[in-house]
Amino acid sequence: MLNISGLSHGIVIDHIKAGGAMEIYHYLNLERLDCPVAIIKNAKSNLTGKKDIIKIEGSIEMDLDMLGVLDHNITINIIEDGKITKKRHLQLPQTVTNIIKCKNPRCITSVEQELPHKFKLTNPEKGIYRCAYCEQKFREN
Repeated sequence: MLNISGLSHGIVIDHIKAGGAMEIYHYLNLERLDCPVAIIKNAKSNLTGKKDIIKIEGSIEMDLDMLGVLDHNITINIIEDGKITKKRHLQLPQTVTNIIKCKNPRCITSVEQELPHKFKLTNPEKGIYRCAYCEQKFREN
């Protein structure tokens, strides 16, 4: 059994869809941090069979709630003095900026590179987002 030591102070991003940890790692720019970061891929999960986990020693200044658009099943655990002090289950955010990209080649964001990619949640039941500029539905790959 693999053993990754516990954190005394930090953040655990848990219940990431198996295989999704690297996308979150890159989105959060964790490679730029000067603190230990552990990525655990394909850990056992009673709910889904497999999951990924990211452990960050220390704190980061970022809105982690936006990760809900990448995977709304994620749980954020805040660790202080070796204990979980806060546990947040993510929801689908109403609007997201520069997390997902519009794939419509005729969208203004394709021509005007400096424009932010903004999406609105249009169907919460199905998790559908649409581009704020061209109404293109977001599709993963």
